[in-house]
Amino acid sequence: MSTLPNCPKCQSEYTYEDGNLLVCPECAYEWTLGSMEESDQPGMPEIKDANGNVLQDGDSVTVIKDLKVKGSSNALKMGTKVKSIRLVDGDHNIDCKIDGFGAMQLKSEFVKKI
Repeated sequence: MSTLPNCPKCQSEYTYEDGNLLVCPECAYEWTLGSMEESDQPGMPEIKDANGNVLQDGDSVTVIKDLKVKGSSNALKMGTKVKSIRLVDGDHNIDCKIDGFGAMQLKSEFVKKI
């Protein structure tokens, strides 16, 4: 019998240890045992995408509507993929780099997690 906890993301019972991490083979979620008892980053609110999925640093997202880019004649088209996002405080709570546009900030309500 395994005494490891179920996956906090998908509740799979098939978790295993990989060094100091616990890994879920079904959804590929990784976490440490200590992170389950601790709350998420203190002072940092939970940031969700347009579908209600919780976003984390390093996630990849897709833009769900055409967005005007301030200072550019081009618009950011729906379906544009953004890799390795970074969550920040503020109105525009996603910091990222987009090919063809460079560094910019997005609102989480206009993206969905891939």
